[in-house]
Formats: sequence, structure tokens, C-alpha cells
Amino acid sequence: MYLHPLFQKVSTAERKTLIQCSELRSYRRNELVLQADEWTDRIYCVTSGLLRVVVRGSTQSDHVTTDFIRRGDFFHGPSLNQDRYQAVPTLIAALPSSVYLVPVSAVRELFAKNPEVALGLLELAMKRMEMLRVQLRRISSLSAEGLVSRVLYELTQLAPAGSGGYDKRITQAVIASYSGLSREVVNKTMRDMENRGLVWRDDHGIHVHPNFASTDFGGLLSVEES
Repeated sequence: MYLHPLFQKVSTAERKTLIQCSELRSYRRNELVLQADEWTDRIYCVTSGLLRVVVRGSTQSDHVTTDFIRRGDFFHGPSLNQDRYQAVPTLIAALPSSVYLVPVSAVRELFAKNPEVALGLLELAMKRMEMLRVQLRRISSLSAEGLVSRVLYELTQLAPAGSGGYDKRITQAVIASYSGLSREVVNKTMRDMENRGLVWRDDHGIHVHPNFASTDFGGLLSVEES
């Protein structure tokens, strides 16, 4: 079993118990992992692949990808005070993925005996909240091209493929959903970037200009100046 670093310092007996009560599931690309409003008693720990967190809108086309869960990340409810919770967003496999479903009750027991595990999970949650704030700032502050540039670079970290590339199975529809732009705008922007040599494709994936790694604010290189 893939053992998250959070659990590596607990006792051998506790690790064995956690492994025995956890379930490994595999999901195909675009397969539903967890439906919004569904009740679950599991925490979802990604061991390979990539999941996307989707918040539904008024129509199917309005559904928005708010976050990605990659290897080593968890998805859980807003509170772990109870052994089960009702999911607010939907979880979908953005790529073929393997996920360990860990009972909330087992994790709660570990928290009681190992407070450092609880603190570690809290730290991960705080980092995720900061990433969401950054994404909101991007959407409100960057031009369409700057926003697409940053999302493409982020994908090279979330779903790496080759040097400086991301998995080409990540569609423009997903990029549009995550960036808050229309699919047409994303398509036009990416085609323009390809024509200027800032984005290119090969058998391994879709590659982006290294300057896309610049910081969002105060250090983002204007693509027009590159």
C-alpha cells in the first residue's frame, strides 16, 4: 500500500490496521469518484493519477473545476468531527487514477493517539486553501493569456509528461473550467501560443514556455514581450 508521509511515523501496528481497513480503487479517465451530496465515510488519498474537484452550476456546462487532487493529496469533508460526511463538490478522475479510500473513523483514531498526524493534515488543508485563494486572484487579475499560461504551467506540476510538459489527455474543456474562461477563449489563446512557439506538442505531452513558471504577481513575464 502507498503510505502517505503523514502516516509513516505512527507505530507499525497502527500502520497495519490502517492498511487492512483501507480500500484501493482504480478509476478510468472522466469516471465519477464521488457525487456531490453523496454521503461517505471515507477520506480519499490519491496514489497515482489526478482527480478534479467540480462544483456544479445551474447547467451541466456551468460546472466549474475548482481544484485538483494529485498524488499525495487528500479529499475529505469540511469537518472530521464525525465518522461520515456529505460531499459538497463532485470528484471526477481527470486522468486514470488509483485512490485509497481510508475510513474516517480510522483516521480519527490516529488523530487521538498521534496529534502530529492531525496537525499535518491541517497544514495540508491550509496550503490547499492558499492555492485556492491564489487561483481566485489569478481569475480576477490576469488577462486571458496570462491566466492560461499559469494554468498550463500548473498542469506541468499536477500531471507531468516529459520535460516541461503536461499530460495531453487534460482537455481544453477542463482547462476552461478551471481557469474560468470559455472553451472558445482557451482554444484561441492556445492556438495563438502554438503559432508563437510558446506551446508545442509531441508524443509525450503538451509543453509550455519555461517563463510560464514566473510568479503570478510582480514577476509574470508578458508573453507579448517574450
